[in-house]
Order: sequence, then C-alpha cells, then structure tokens
Amino acid sequence: MAGSTYGNIFRITTWGESHGKALGVVIDGCPAGLPLCEDDIQQYLDRRKPGQSSITTQRKEADEVEILSGVFEGRTTGTPISLMVRNTSQISKDYGNIATCYRPGHADYTFDAKYGFRDYRGGGRSSGRETIGRVAAGAIAAKILKHLGIEVFAYTRSIGPITIDDTQFDKDAVYSTPTAMPDKQANEKAMTYLQVARKDCDSVGGCMECVVTGIPAGIGDPVFEKLDANLAKAMMSIGAVKAVEIGDGTAVSSRKGSENNDSFRMENDRIIKTTNHAGGILGGISDGSNIIIRAYVKPTPSIFKTQQTVNQTGQEIDLQIKGRHDPIIVPRAAVVMECMTAITILDAMMANMSSRMDSLTTFYSPADTK
Repeated sequence: MAGSTYGNIFRITTWGESHGKALGVVIDGCPAGLPLCEDDIQQYLDRRKPGQSSITTQRKEADEVEILSGVFEGRTTGTPISLMVRNTSQISKDYGNIATCYRPGHADYTFDAKYGFRDYRGGGRSSGRETIGRVAAGAIAAKILKHLGIEVFAYTRSIGPITIDDTQFDKDAVYSTPTAMPDKQANEKAMTYLQVARKDCDSVGGCMECVVTGIPAGIGDPVFEKLDANLAKAMMSIGAVKAVEIGDGTAVSSRKGSENNDSFRMENDRIIKTTNHAGGILGGISDGSNIIIRAYVKPTPSIFKTQQTVNQTGQEIDLQIKGRHDPIIVPRAAVVMECMTAITILDAMMANMSSRMDSLTTFYSPADTK
C-alpha cells in the first residue's frame, strides 16, 4: 500500500490496523537534541483515546505509547523515531457480518475495488485508529514548535446545528468538556442533541477549528507547496473530513474586494493586519498573523439503524452494524487536526531554512565570523 508517508523533511510513516497487534509511526527528520519522553506524547494520545465519555466508542484502550528508537538518555538522536501503541481491546467477531458486504459511508467497497482484498475488522487501515500514529508524531512536532514560540490549538467549533459563542470562549474547557468545545453552554446543548441522536440509533457531524499563533511571516512556498494547500491536504487526509476552510473560507465568495482585503499597518516597528479574513496566509505564504483552519466532518457512518447495501456477489441486502462506535467523530478528531497542523507547519519551517542566502550564511559561517 502506497500513501502512508507524509511530509518532506519532517516525515512520518504510519503503520498498523484497527484490530492488528499494534499501530504506530516512524518519524524521520526530527532534529537531534530535543528532550523527549513518553509522557510528552501520551498527553496528546489521551485526548484522542476512546471510552472516555458517553459520546465516544466504549472500546477501552489505554493507548499507551512506547518509544522504540531514536531517543537516548532523554533526548532525540537525529535517527528515525519509532513509536508503538498496542491494541488490547479488539472484538473482531463484531465485524463478522460485514466480511462479505459493504457498509454504507465506509471505505469497504472502495478498498475491494482497489485491492481485491480488505481487512474488514474495524476498517483496517481506514479505521480512525490509524490516527494514533499521526497524533504521536504531531506531539513531537508541537513540542518543537513550542520551543520556537509557536502554539497550535484545535477544538470543536460546532456539533450538528450547535455552534460555540466566541464571546464565551474558554480555552481550558476544551480539555474538560466531552465535546472538546471551548464554550460550556454550547457543550451542554450539544450533549443533549447527541443523546437524542444516539437514542435514535443515529450519528452527528460537526466542525473543528485550529488556530496557529506565533508563526512568523514567510513560511510556505508560492506554487505547488503553498502552506494553505498543504494544510488543506493534511486536513482532508483525516478520515471523515469533507471540506476545509482557511480564514473566512467560503464567506469570501460573496464579498467585494474592498470588504475582504486585510489592510496593513505598522505597530511597534512591525507590519500587522487590521483584519484577518485571509486566515494568516497570502499567496501560499504565512503573513505573520494567526493561521485559522476549519475542517468539516461528516456524521459517523457506523450507525445502528438498518441500512440497504449489497454484498460481494452483487446481492442487495439489509445490514445492521454491530460493534462499538462514536456517535460523533469531532471531539476526538480535534487533536488529530491539531497534530496534522503541527506536522505541516514544522515541515514547512524546516524547508524555509534554505530559502534565503543569509540563512545559509548565518548557519554555516565559521564561528569567528558570526
């Protein structure tokens, strides 16, 4: 299978299946000398792991990470970092009834069309558990960015018709509310909405938002490696994401240029923008203001209502899915968005080090000429 590697300099390759022995990631390009331990990674995986509330799958997994290589005496060595999380709570028999048919909304049919064979236990590589490797790698990318004064923060913006009130924004609430919403009142409304959907054997979609602060101007390239293009690819690579916006997104299509352009001004000898409709990126390159990304997630396709489908022989059948599934993906996917953003930003910053002659001169000049 091709396509399990992402990034150019800070490069990750995820591996493993939902019901295999383990999942993980190999990270190439991480600089030597970064202080790193398993706790640094675990705090991110804990935000993603299942079984933590009534609106997540009740599959109980500790999702404990093991560092297998690339770290010595508490610091990265510059060699590939291999991380592993063991599966401990698989119930593969729950998927026996879909071995020869295709679940609506899932990748079952397209996997068969491509490979002629698939791991039907929990979706195999197309399962949400594949994102364990992304989150583990993203935790390392985020730690490097923090050393550079850059913070990446993602949260749930909406669930179904319920959207957060920006005037009630409480960053700490993202880590304490089951919905990962930064608005406790919106969280309560969303929980009620989700419980009704769950009783009706149905699922719900939503929107997650990510904000990058502290990033300097000049990151990204103007043609095929645009920063916003790579961020969009990163978001669309997350299962169930169906649309991505940067800045004001689709709203800009109904405006005039005079309404949408962000004016430049000077503040403390620094160029700033008076507004941020562009979401921190102009011409594929960061402009120094906050980068704002939104990703829209479809309802979880695994629902307990009876659905119509076909089997591998072309017979039309009715299907009722079994197993343990999230009624909504967004709260656990927000940290995946955060980590994919961190990986993309760090990779772009590493590439940017070669864009100017003065950067090479500063780095490689003999010590006595610096």
